[in-house]
Amino acid sequence: MKKIKRIVSLAATLALTMSFVACGNSSGGDNTGTDEGKTNTETTEGTDSGDKPYVAVISKGFQHQFWQVVKKGAEDAAEKYNVEITFEGPASESDINDQVNMINSALAKKPKALALAVLDTQSVSSQLSDAKKEGIPVVGFDSGIPGAPEGQVAATASTNNYNAATIAADKLFEESSIVDKIKASTSADPVVIGVVSQDATSASLVDRTKGFIDQAVKNAEELVGAGNVEVSGHDVFNKAATGEVKVKVVVNVPPTTSVTDVQNSAQAVLSTKNLIAIYGSNEGGVTGILAATNDGSDFDKDNGKYKDIVAIGFDSGKGQKTAVEKGWFLGSVTQDPYQIGYQAVELAVKAMNGEKVEDVDTGAKWYTKDNMNDADIKDLIYD
Repeated sequence: MKKIKRIVSLAATLALTMSFVACGNSSGGDNTGTDEGKTNTETTEGTDSGDKPYVAVISKGFQHQFWQVVKKGAEDAAEKYNVEITFEGPASESDINDQVNMINSALAKKPKALALAVLDTQSVSSQLSDAKKEGIPVVGFDSGIPGAPEGQVAATASTNNYNAATIAADKLFEESSIVDKIKASTSADPVVIGVVSQDATSASLVDRTKGFIDQAVKNAEELVGAGNVEVSGHDVFNKAATGEVKVKVVVNVPPTTSVTDVQNSAQAVLSTKNLIAIYGSNEGGVTGILAATNDGSDFDKDNGKYKDIVAIGFDSGKGQKTAVEKGWFLGSVTQDPYQIGYQAVELAVKAMNGEKVEDVDTGAKWYTKDNMNDADIKDLIYD
């Protein structure tokens, strides 16, 4: 009998203890809430922050002002489309391994899309393949992801360098002095438009050179007749005239991209008889022109050595900006890094939502001493 009483007593005590435990869980809810918080943290850390899809944006660099403007465009697009982004890039454009590690980390967070300006496509071949397998759309921006296997890049937001270069040619032909000299030219004494191209292998530089040349030829032929313009100097760009040569476009490509070689190329162009204009197709080409002209001061319209020659460029950089600001250069074409970033995120959002996307030309701007401080220009011209 005593044994039975002890069993009943033990059972009652156990039941009472269980009731206290149950009441504690149901009334406080602290343990359940903590568990739910841990689960949310594990599933959303570095990915979607609640209601915002996550898009990873990885550039070729980070510190340069160009990339900071790209970043601003990307952030504004993220705000418009209500997505969360991370924007990162290696310290320099030679740090391929650093960029690869950034891509690996981003993909580990399971983004809804990846926007990438790759340093070396071959180095990320497995990452591109993994992204495709996991249904993560990849969009390129700036120089994009050249040579990527078909179907691994949804679209690219970048400058159409050919179209951008035509702007420089059109602005050149808005100068009345250039038009007058071309109209007065003869086959016995043709005028010359010079071009300094840092190389003839880079796709972007070839496009920036061809775009300018083709548009300059078109504009010149409207003044002197079809077939009366000749392009010479390099096999990639040469074009024979079919009639009398009244205008020559002379292209000089240095043997290497060293500053000295580009400067020598610029000097050779500047020494050409009847030169009326000179164009540098990128910052390197312009740097060579500046080095050959006392930082551009030789183009000073009052007493410069080359005061009768009109200089124009492409890109930006401290020296080029100064030459434009002082009026030594008529002006230069700059890419639009803000739109590069903005359109990259916009394409990523569309791609992750299953929309059909296509490559986007992010445009270019023409800047002169008169507009380079305007709100829509000043952030696009970088040192």
